Amino acid sequence: MIEGEPLCILLVEDNPDHAELAIRNLTDAGLVNCLFHVEDGEAALDYLNNRGRYADTSAYPRPHLVLLDLRLPKVDGIEVLKQVKSSERLKAIPVVVLTTSAAERDLAMAYSNYANSYLTKPVDFDSFSNLLRDLGFYWLAWNKRPLG
Repeated sequence: MIEGEPLCILLVEDNPDHAELAIRNLTDAGLVNCLFHVEDGEAALDYLNNRGRYADTSAYPRPHLVLLDLRLPKVDGIEVLKQVKSSERLKAIPVVVLTTSAAERDLAMAYSNYANSYLTKPVDFDSFSNLLRDLGFYWLAWNKRPLG
């Protein structure tokens, strides 16, 4: 486990297989103390804005990193990204788009809305596992972020 403050990830992923793989790899690598998974963009925005069932900030802390799929029910990933990056309270949270789409249009839209990184999910298990481990180390262990 990485020393210091508890590290928290919000995983926004509607595919249960991808979510399970991400959770297992990040947990097994000892990268997080808490990982919250939501399955749609509306729930992600509720979590990030402490609304509804996510109102208790001690139970649902501010994440240090958001892993965001693009193709989501209710509110799509680009709209979630827009709202996060336009919020004074949330915009400093790194948002990594983690998607199956390699389309140039999706990539351009993500970066034009201030995504911190854009990663295409590899199709094979080992590559996806390695990507998640390296991603976790980069954003949670090696990258420097402001306090608060």
